[in-house]
Amino acid sequence: MVLVSHAAPASFVAQLVRDTLSAFELPGGERFMNQVAVVQLVSGTDWQHNLERAGDWIAKAAAAGARLVLLPENFAVFDASALLERGREEVSTEGPIRQFIIEQARTHQIWIVAGSLPVLSEDGTRVRSACFVVDDQGVERARYDKIHLFDVDVGDSQGSYRESDQIEPGTEWVLVDTPVGRLGLSICYDLRFPDLYQKLVEQGAELISVPAAFTQLTGEAHWEVLLRARAIETQCYLLAANQGGVHNSRRETFGHSMVVDPWGRILGYQEKGEGLVLADIDLQSQDELRAKMPVRSHRRALD
Repeated sequence: MVLVSHAAPASFVAQLVRDTLSAFELPGGERFMNQVAVVQLVSGTDWQHNLERAGDWIAKAAAAGARLVLLPENFAVFDASALLERGREEVSTEGPIRQFIIEQARTHQIWIVAGSLPVLSEDGTRVRSACFVVDDQGVERARYDKIHLFDVDVGDSQGSYRESDQIEPGTEWVLVDTPVGRLGLSICYDLRFPDLYQKLVEQGAELISVPAAFTQLTGEAHWEVLLRARAIETQCYLLAANQGGVHNSRRETFGHSMVVDPWGRILGYQEKGEGLVLADIDLQSQDELRAKMPVRSHRRALD
C-alpha cells in the first residue's frame, strides 16, 4: 500500500519522474519499468466535489510517476437519482465529466481509465455505465459499457440492488493498447464472469482493469479471491479500483483497492478510505511466466 503526497506542483514532479525513467530502457526501446496507479474514493452525491477529489488523486498519481491511473466505478456520480440527468450531458465529449477527464489527462500527461460514468442510452430511457480510456494527450482511445448488471439481493442495509432498472447493459468486450501494455476493460460485477476475462486474454490482454463499487458484504466475502482468481486464470495484471467507505446510511463499500500480478500476488492495496496504490508492471516477467506455464495452449474445448 502506497499513499502519495508531494509539496511540489504535480505537473513538475511528473515530468521530472518521466525524464528520469526515460533513461532506463531495454534494447529495442522497451521500458524497464512501467508504473500504474489505482485510486480509491468514497464518492458522495455532489458530483462536482467527487471530481475535485478524483482530480487530487490523479495529480498525485502523476507526480509519483504513474503512466496510467484507474478510477473506481461511479467515481463522479454516486447517486442513482441523478443518472439520467448526468447521462444526458455526457453523450458527447463536451460533457462536463468527460471534459474533466480529458483536461486532467492532458494537464498531467497521464493515461486515465475513468472508472464508470453514465451516458444516456440510445432510446433515452436508461443510461450505459461507460468506462472511457483517455490518453496522455487528452484523446479518448476507448469506451467500454458494463455488460453484467448487479441485480441481486444482499443482506445489508440497502437489501436490494437492481442496476437494470436504470442501466442498459453493454454488448461488446473492449481492449486498448496503452503505454503499460494491452489493457482489457471490465467493470465491477463483470468480475464474477470468467468467460469475459478469458475472451480478453485470448485477444492479447496483458492487464485487466476492474473499477468497482463492491458492497461491504460482498466485498468481504469475494472481492480479493475473485481478483486473484482472475489474475491467475488469465496470467494478467489485475488493476482494481474500488469505492471504499460509508456513503450514506444505507450504503457502504468494501474498499481494498489493489493491484494483483499474474501469479496472484497482491502488489499493494488500500484498505479503507481515499487513497492511492502504486505498482510496477513487468511485462517481461509476465512473458516468462506464460512461457513456463502455457495454460492458454492447454485449454480443451468441452462439449
